[in-house]
Amino acid sequence: MKTHASKRDFLGFSHLDAGKIIELFDFSLFIKKQRQKAPAVEPYKPIAGKTVAMIFSKPSLRTRVSFEIGIHELGGYAINLEGKSIGVNSREAVEDIAQLLSRYNDAIVARLHEHSVIEALAKHASIPVVNALTDLSHPCQILADAFTLYEKGLWHSNIKVVFVGDGNNVANSWIELAGILPFHFVLACPERYMPDARILESARKNSSGSVEIIHDPMKAARDADVLYTDVWTSMGQEDKAEKRLDTFRAFQINSALLGAAKPSAVVMHCMPAHRGQEITSEVMDGPRSIIMDEAENRLHVQKALLVKLLNHEEYRKFHLTHRLQNVARKLKS
Repeated sequence: MKTHASKRDFLGFSHLDAGKIIELFDFSLFIKKQRQKAPAVEPYKPIAGKTVAMIFSKPSLRTRVSFEIGIHELGGYAINLEGKSIGVNSREAVEDIAQLLSRYNDAIVARLHEHSVIEALAKHASIPVVNALTDLSHPCQILADAFTLYEKGLWHSNIKVVFVGDGNNVANSWIELAGILPFHFVLACPERYMPDARILESARKNSSGSVEIIHDPMKAARDADVLYTDVWTSMGQEDKAEKRLDTFRAFQINSALLGAAKPSAVVMHCMPAHRGQEITSEVMDGPRSIIMDEAENRLHVQKALLVKLLNHEEYRKFHLTHRLQNVARKLKS
């Protein structure tokens, strides 16, 4: 059986603090630079020989491609498993899957429906488990989003991030992050499409910033630094699409809504995008859109996360070196 002395999972942000998140962002910058230097420098392969089982019960483009390429570039090997083919909680019990995959692999990445299933995987696996999306949350996406703002020098304690649309799993993860990092998060959603109550309560209780729910998108967008959206109809909600289109029509990110934000505001979308619904092509393809940047950064942040989980000594070594270099620079100045 493959085991890790100090098994770490990434199911959400609850086990992280602000300092650890910023450390992960700094390591993501390093990871991204290594890729940009290739092939001029020796490939950086800190998880060479490691295997990662990837369970996908939902369709995926960015998550699947970014994880598979990332694992390969780090020197590991990815095994793709379709949720239906292995029969999660139908053909086989979750605890059996978790224990079996732990004997073959070094980590599990799972994109599932019920959040309880990934919690069960983590409970019964002896190897790290990564939440690549559930109906409750999408923490890998929000890590990449916040990192993108950090990389561009836009992240600060007073940044106003406005999510316009459904209080869905992506919104839940933004709210969860707002309970850890100091910033101003606003969810502009219809009254009947609120986020998870427990996540909202916890974030408001623990937040060093602020979390607001506003039902008027134009009011919410005023002085925003970031306008963010997601599809109005998520996977599994196709039968409610027509009703949702009517409900969310006023929550579209378009030139008028962008005009209410700061002149320097940027636009983000976790994708896939339904152009002409939650966002117009004019805004999505416009000069203030950083949508493709955040999509690309899924690769770099997830690679950093995998190194943290699978080769923590390498991760610690980087940060020790990084701190020493910062001290040296300060002494010279």
